[in-house]
Amino acid sequence: MADKDIKELQEAAQRVDDARAYLHIDDKEAELASLDEEIAQPGFWDDTAHAQAVSKQASNVRATIQEYEDARALLDDVRTAYELAGEDDAFAEEASAGLVRLEQQLDALEVSSWFSGRFDSGDAILTVNPGQGGLEAQDWTEMLYRMYTRYAEGKGWKVRDLDVVPGSDAVGLDKATIQIEGRNAYGMLTSESGVHRLVRISPTDDKKRRHTTFAGVEVLPVLPDDIEVDLNLTDVRVDVYRSSGPGGQCVNTTDSAVRLTHIPTGIVVTCQNEKSQLQNKEAAFKVLRAKLYEIERQKREEELAQLRGERMENTFGSQIRNYVLYPYQMVKDLRSGIETGNVDAVLGGDIEEFVLGYHRWRAAQ
Repeated sequence: MADKDIKELQEAAQRVDDARAYLHIDDKEAELASLDEEIAQPGFWDDTAHAQAVSKQASNVRATIQEYEDARALLDDVRTAYELAGEDDAFAEEASAGLVRLEQQLDALEVSSWFSGRFDSGDAILTVNPGQGGLEAQDWTEMLYRMYTRYAEGKGWKVRDLDVVPGSDAVGLDKATIQIEGRNAYGMLTSESGVHRLVRISPTDDKKRRHTTFAGVEVLPVLPDDIEVDLNLTDVRVDVYRSSGPGGQCVNTTDSAVRLTHIPTGIVVTCQNEKSQLQNKEAAFKVLRAKLYEIERQKREEELAQLRGERMENTFGSQIRNYVLYPYQMVKDLRSGIETGNVDAVLGGDIEEFVLGYHRWRAAQ
């Protein structure tokens, strides 16, 4: 085995050892044993919501452990292939290919380790709202909705439309709220929260002038049922109306859409894309709980910052990424500095580089 191969193998072995530490594999194995014991208890499924949450948590923990074990097993395979390489050149090729796969697996494990926050591993509620600009802003909202939907589907995540409202004059969307269900969905998609700026020749402008358009993206966690939120039902006004969005026949022919108004804060949440009024009401309350929790979280952070004497930046409405289609083509994230000229791919859902780039940038701060 060449000195270079020995060094690369030693580095990979060290990365595998490091992964066991930063992934807290020993703790996760103990956690999984406890969760599996709870799942095996008689009557576990009597409380369906709690049972689903525990089962999902166990599945996520089990997946992390399995990914680490896969990397460790691949390391053993690479070692064996290098030992046999002296007898057969084919083993040398196998070892090199295995080492590349191992590096990729270890990169993925490092990414997974970033999402250790309370809700990072769970599902997300993502909302796109148009900024000023009329039809152009509505069209931009639909473009972002399509981008995030395709990104999520490409990762094997499930996407549910909660409140997708068509824009005026049959152009674009006036609003889009979706629930994205998948491992680390919330943690990863926090990279997208903020204002997204589009520069292009507007297809809605007869004079073909260049337009600058904005849309705001909000990302909230889907809260587990055991999270307490200060929500008094008497403070919520519930209105029902006929859905204006796409959906099955019954969605558009009955008063199935639900609007919640939280009177103390003025927060308004609508949901109209589920098939029944009950489903829409349940989904709307899920979004309202997440919004109220986020308000309290921000309030606590501001209070702590004042006690520490820190200066808090107002991140609401802050521009995070530019999408330029004219006079040149470029997408650039203003935080991480990552950019690409392949605008079509980005708008088609290929945003992994920007998502991971943001989290690398944040980890380095």
